[in-house]
Amino acid sequence: MSHEFNLALLIGAAVLLVCVGAVRLSVRLGLPSLLVYLLLGVVIGEAGLGIEFENAELTRTLGICALVVIIAEGGLTARWSTLRPVLGPAVVLSTVGVAVSVTVVGVITHYALGVGWQQALLYGAVLSSTDAAAVFSTLRRMPVRPRLAAILEAESGINDAPVVILVVLLSLPEGSHDPWWQQLGLVGYELAAGAVIGLVVGLGGAWALRRAALPSAGLYPLAAVGLTVLAYAVGSVAHASGFLAVYVTGVVLGNAHLPHRRAMLGFADGLAWLAQIGLFVLLGLLASPSQLGKAVVPALVVGLVLILLARPLSVLVSVTPFRFGWRDQAFLSWAGLRGAVPVVLATIPLSAGLPGAQTLFNVVFVLVVVYTAVQGVTLPPVAKRLGVTAPGETTDLQVESAPLERMGADLLQLEVPAGSKLNGVHVDELRLPVGAVVTLVLRDGGAFVPEPQTRLKTRDSLLIVATEQVRDAAERRLRAVSRRGRLARWFAEHGEDRRQ
Repeated sequence: MSHEFNLALLIGAAVLLVCVGAVRLSVRLGLPSLLVYLLLGVVIGEAGLGIEFENAELTRTLGICALVVIIAEGGLTARWSTLRPVLGPAVVLSTVGVAVSVTVVGVITHYALGVGWQQALLYGAVLSSTDAAAVFSTLRRMPVRPRLAAILEAESGINDAPVVILVVLLSLPEGSHDPWWQQLGLVGYELAAGAVIGLVVGLGGAWALRRAALPSAGLYPLAAVGLTVLAYAVGSVAHASGFLAVYVTGVVLGNAHLPHRRAMLGFADGLAWLAQIGLFVLLGLLASPSQLGKAVVPALVVGLVLILLARPLSVLVSVTPFRFGWRDQAFLSWAGLRGAVPVVLATIPLSAGLPGAQTLFNVVFVLVVVYTAVQGVTLPPVAKRLGVTAPGETTDLQVESAPLERMGADLLQLEVPAGSKLNGVHVDELRLPVGAVVTLVLRDGGAFVPEPQTRLKTRDSLLIVATEQVRDAAERRLRAVSRRGRLARWFAEHGEDRRQ
């Protein structure tokens, strides 16, 4: 037993280190890292090193645990000031959009592949969920308009909840389903109750953490993650949506003024990476390469329906009332990234022993691999082609710093893009609010502390320290000067941009 345990530790540590190194390689090649993890799982599986793993029920259980951590990290790092303006379209896209996508994929799959209605609708339900890990890791490296990035992140955090409910209902044996109106009422109850539970746990947890005076700074991140898991557990016990409870709790805690907030976010980020690595490798291990060949054609058919018809139609129906232009809608349609979530959801009917579930799992696995590679590589040029990039936007830098923690401040990075009217502006002409300051300018491979009369140049990279109270105002001011230059105030420009 000791030898087997040590061997398992050796393989686990080796896989983890390879996956950590693969992140840098995937970024350099422009490929989503999850593909590397899935491939590694296949390599160490039955077709590679010969490790046999066929426990779909265990995979589903561990997958759900990993998704809880990944969704929690997404909620903790979401900024309410960015999320609030897009909450309406994100909720509609996560509910009405899901219903449209399930219907379109289900109907066409039924007639194109000749499968029964239950299995066809399962295809639609499993594939209607965008993947939080894929969306977070991709968009946070891309200079996309804040409004578009926010709605995609919010959608990926919210839409898991209704999709999981649909998949569970559709995985029940035929003849055991309640009337449609009861099922619709059940979905509504689970979503509403999950949101309320998440709000209560988040507010109560924030209140407690501010007053707890824990003896070690390392306990605060543990408590924050523990609260998100508590939200999931309470939601599940109450027959509510645990995933939605997790996301809401994460958003509340992430935007509360908590002690050691930076340490909390750093811990959640590392834990989410570990969950992603373990989840994707496990899913690759569960797959049987010998069975995947037969799934290629159905996967391509279903994938084309999903990407070219179901996703664009769901976006059109959901966000048109909120005045999103066709360019924004085209990007939202193409950026609906799939990842581990559909594969995890495919294990639910597989563990339930539903007829055709193995074929469903294989098709979803192949589809995720193929289309994640295509969408992940093409997303930056598509965004640039559609004109939805925003190279002049500030981005967070995750820096562990005790002084910043005590100040309640954030460290931001801003690059001066070509065409920006920040070019030629003096630092003192930025007129940043009190509490925000440009601390360092990186130019031509060197760095210097700017003077008030330092003139900014194209491709300069600025490091800006801003307190939490003035961060949003500082970003609005920088956005305004980037568009209008030093005369932004005279044009009544305060940074608002309806496109963003």
